[in-house]
Amino acid sequence: MTNPRFQWATVGAYFLDGEILHGLELTLWLTAAVMATGYVLGIAVAAMRLSGNPVLSGLSFGFVWLMRSVPPLVQLLFWYELASLYPQLSLGVPFGHAFVTVRTAHLFSGLLAAYVGLSLDVAAFSSEIVRGGLLSVDRGQTEAAKALGLGRLWTFGRIVLPQAMPAIVPASGNLLIGMLKATSIVSVIAVQDLLYSAQLIYNQNFQVIPLLLVATLWYVLLTTLLSIGQYAVERHFARGSRRHPGRGFRDVLRGNAPLLGRSLRGRSLRDQPAGLS
Repeated sequence: MTNPRFQWATVGAYFLDGEILHGLELTLWLTAAVMATGYVLGIAVAAMRLSGNPVLSGLSFGFVWLMRSVPPLVQLLFWYELASLYPQLSLGVPFGHAFVTVRTAHLFSGLLAAYVGLSLDVAAFSSEIVRGGLLSVDRGQTEAAKALGLGRLWTFGRIVLPQAMPAIVPASGNLLIGMLKATSIVSVIAVQDLLYSAQLIYNQNFQVIPLLLVATLWYVLLTTLLSIGQYAVERHFARGSRRHPGRGFRDVLRGNAPLLGRSLRGRSLRDQPAGLS
């Protein structure tokens, strides 16, 4: 920390620079927009995957497989270069008259390409998070609610979803923090986020390390705040869960690893003095 090459005075001078704050604003906006859109799409994909319709289930599986197979940076470059594949998009009668025609070179800017590419990536991962959380709820809960005459929406909103949230929130928080940091890749397609703003400045004054430290400190601050928020949300949804105070390490192993638990119990019986077993 005392290395003079860090140039902490320069870091402090640029920490609240207008260019940096403008990039920070775009980073926060892009993260919020991508997460909101991605989770709306992810919930729809998860519902399709859990449905009994083989067509919907197959389509959702194919979407998740494709989005998780292609790196986010490749997706951004693909959407950014969409005009090379489709110079224009038209809306009208198939193989007939087009009512509206838009040139993709003017439509897909760097920011829109980043928004679309990252939203699709979040949709794929969030759908698996939501699906895993819903599957963690015992089916007996739904059957009991149906036996009581409760509707599907009431059952989902008041019984299934609250029990699924403890499994959904931690993974969703990790996805949010990861997406905040992943927005830095949009600098490749010249979107002026936090990192790209720092790059623009150090390309002019050649203060590379201090400007990278400015971006790093902002990312650390934001991820810390999000981690605190995630902890508070997790405590909110876990407030009704059963706790087991005073459980030892051996008790945890017995409860979660039956085979290992039996071996531990057998060993404890062998270690007892004669007459106590």
